[in-house]
Amino acid sequence: MRRTASDRHGHAMSLTGTEAATHYDNALRELLFFRGEVATASQAVLASAPQSPMGNALAAYLGLMGTEEKDATAAREAFTRFTAGVRDEDLTPRERQHIAAAGAWLDGDIHRAGQLLGELTVAFPRDALALAVGHQIDFLTGDAARLRDRVGGALTAWPEDDPHYGHILGMYAFGLEESGHYTRSEEAGLAAVERNPRDVWGIHAVVHTYEMQGRFAQGIRFLDARADDWASGNYLNVHNWWHYCLYALEAGDTGRPLEIYDAVLHHEASQGLAMELLDASALLWRLLLSGREAGARWTRLADAWAARQDPPYYAFNDVHAVMAYVGAGRTADAERLVADRAAWLGRAGTGLSNHAMTAAIGLPVCRALIAYGQGRYGQAVDLLAPIRYRLNTFGGSHAQRDAVQKTLLEAAIRAGRDDTARTLLSERIGLRPVCPYNWLAQARLADRIGESAKAAAARARAAAQAAPGAAALAG
Repeated sequence: MRRTASDRHGHAMSLTGTEAATHYDNALRELLFFRGEVATASQAVLASAPQSPMGNALAAYLGLMGTEEKDATAAREAFTRFTAGVRDEDLTPRERQHIAAAGAWLDGDIHRAGQLLGELTVAFPRDALALAVGHQIDFLTGDAARLRDRVGGALTAWPEDDPHYGHILGMYAFGLEESGHYTRSEEAGLAAVERNPRDVWGIHAVVHTYEMQGRFAQGIRFLDARADDWASGNYLNVHNWWHYCLYALEAGDTGRPLEIYDAVLHHEASQGLAMELLDASALLWRLLLSGREAGARWTRLADAWAARQDPPYYAFNDVHAVMAYVGAGRTADAERLVADRAAWLGRAGTGLSNHAMTAAIGLPVCRALIAYGQGRYGQAVDLLAPIRYRLNTFGGSHAQRDAVQKTLLEAAIRAGRDDTARTLLSERIGLRPVCPYNWLAQARLADRIGESAKAAAARARAAAQAAPGAAALAG
């Protein structure tokens, strides 16, 4: 076995020279900063050492994390050529595990890939690639506990003076937030950003923490103060701008979100990437739920989704495509996508992670969105209510999935399902006591059932004032 180099943390890299190992460490740095330079550095690894196991694993992961089917197909072809020409005995045990994890994901079993990377992290807790990729898998599968514990379990193995330690803290902060540990999440996220001001994932974690607590004004101030660090030059800038829009919407401002939408989220120069289109869909859908007009934006967004011609690959993306079709009034396109996915379920292997995601969550949500768009609100409630506690299993964050939760609430109000609507609103007010959206929804429900809007608003505000820490949340 040839072990010609090691990465910065001392992990042996077979069939990899010193030059390629340096490119690999550079690629990891760029990956942790979510910068486009990661692609160039990854290509440099393989240019220097075409049979590098870690270089090929990295390239495979990069082809998968964007949830772009065409990129995954290209990555699978390259990975197949690599595995056909490498012998198992030429690899270290750590490299074999990476190759197995990358292969599982390329074969459509993202959950198996996450499990293999988790086992790898136990044995090699300072394997930054295993942590970063496993963390993204936990996000894409909506697994809050593993999102927290995968990183938390490795954290004490990292010395605080390691250059990557801040990034590991930023990952941990996001896992803590998705698991409901908001105070600890904020502490970890702010510590991560203090170490690396351009750690956009750490910034993202803090932004989520403020979002989940309804601290919208503080969130806007936080993003404004750090705009030079996150607002451009990285893969996450569009998504963090989307979070900025959510803050503004929740505070009752619809003008600023549309300005940001036109300038950043979706415009003529947008590349039509799935991760960016779903943010655009999620924002416009929230406007639709609030009764606000988005004009021709819906048509342009639906055109962008249609141009992709996506096959069944990731149910979370399918849901956001249907949002765009329904918003644009293109019900036939939405129903065509649903029919295609339903037919695919009948012929696809059940070992594919997306099979379960589509069957259990993707199709019911898509059908509920279509029903909502056609004014069949009761049917939308019937489709969404049974799965609302399992929405996480098709991926995304709490903030992203809240568009579906709001659809359920709005459908319940419009369908006259007063008990359901009251229950859903009570839940929301308890979690976000200072939230104009909740107050307005409460007033609309009160108007429906005959209670005066003034009395309903007063009751909602009283609940907000009585909530622990309400004054702090308002700021």
